[in-house]
Amino acid sequence: MAADLSTIVKAYDVRGVVPDQWDEPLAELFGAAFAQVTGADAIVIGHDMRPSSPGLSRAFARGAAARGVDVTEIGLCSTDQLYYASGALNLPGAMFTASHNPARYNGIKMCRAGAAPVGQDTGLAEIRELVEQWSESGAPAPAATPGTITQRDTLEDYAAHLRSLVDLTAIRPLKVVVDAGNGMGGHTVPTVFTGLALDLVPMYFELDGTFPNHEANPLDPANIVDLQKRVREEGADLGIAFDGDADRCFVVDEHGDPVSPSAVTALVASRELAKHGGKGTIIHNLITSWSVPEVVKENGGTPVRTRVGHSFIKAEMARTGAIFGGEHSAHYYFADFWNADTGMLAALHVLAALGGQDGPLSALVAQYDRYAGSGEINSTVDDQAGRLAALKTAYEGREGVELDELDGLTVSTTDWWFNVRPSNTEPLLRLNAEARDETTMAKIRDEALAIIRG
Repeated sequence: MAADLSTIVKAYDVRGVVPDQWDEPLAELFGAAFAQVTGADAIVIGHDMRPSSPGLSRAFARGAAARGVDVTEIGLCSTDQLYYASGALNLPGAMFTASHNPARYNGIKMCRAGAAPVGQDTGLAEIRELVEQWSESGAPAPAATPGTITQRDTLEDYAAHLRSLVDLTAIRPLKVVVDAGNGMGGHTVPTVFTGLALDLVPMYFELDGTFPNHEANPLDPANIVDLQKRVREEGADLGIAFDGDADRCFVVDEHGDPVSPSAVTALVASRELAKHGGKGTIIHNLITSWSVPEVVKENGGTPVRTRVGHSFIKAEMARTGAIFGGEHSAHYYFADFWNADTGMLAALHVLAALGGQDGPLSALVAQYDRYAGSGEINSTVDDQAGRLAALKTAYEGREGVELDELDGLTVSTTDWWFNVRPSNTEPLLRLNAEARDETTMAKIRDEALAIIRG
């Protein structure tokens, strides 16, 4: 009987519970399918610190090698380190990680050569079809000459590449607390930060895929409480938290107060535009703050608004030749990094900006954080389409109100906006609202929630 992969093959990656939903024999078939769909002679593979990652990664390598593909294993790495290897070696890549999901999960993030994304429309659907077919009929016949499996360490090269993109030579000394959440930041941060004028205070740098201290998801306020407390205790200049595979970073200021990812997007955008002579396209998704396109325009750039999701961001970056892109989920994309997302490079930009002037981080980011935002609020609903239709009916035709359906439903006026998007994987609607002041934001947020949950 063919395996049912509908629950684990998502829009952009593979993700599920091991071994209940997938296991090493399936990973081997995924490796063979990846080799066939990419048509590559060679690929590169990396994995995170989860207990199941080494075995799944090696099974994938066996499946690809059996199809005649040479495999380079880079071992323990962050997701953006795998993207670095894919870009620098010009090879398709596979990263074994479930990012911020609990320990029993694992997954595969795949890319083509040069870190180009693999999603449903760019190869993932074909990979799924082959795996389902082969799980019923048996693996395809091996190639006459199997591929080789070799190991290569890319950590030093990855770190050197990142440091070449941001000038940190003249920054003032900074004290920074970093919470790696027992994830891959504990592996990459010490090497990337080597030689910089930083007093590093490490938290939870021990690699442990069971996440004994807290979930490695810094967007959940509960998971940055330890970091906030430590920043205040240490009198640090800032704190940085990474998620499990260290491709996202979240920043807190010297008071331990969270810095909005939209403010980080605006800050980095201004720096990238300065580096490019005040010209360039900046991509932002539709739930980032109004401040992002405003700052981009003020610095001579052209903002382009997209749907939420890394495949949309990367596609628009390629289409427009954008120099940078940011999402409110704390994913940051750089043309200098093969249009891929790297939280580490965004963190280096924040350190360079803070260390290049004398004021505290709270004052620095205030110019980029101009509006009152709700953050993302999830509501479980029985009928996503019906609730969205009710929202549309409620606001359609109101004077001064504009509606668009680029991604879910966005309702906006000159003083406020909100967006409601359905989850692709759960019966949820996700609300983000913003206004010129806190009172208006709360009113609009509560009005929208009453309709969503009504």
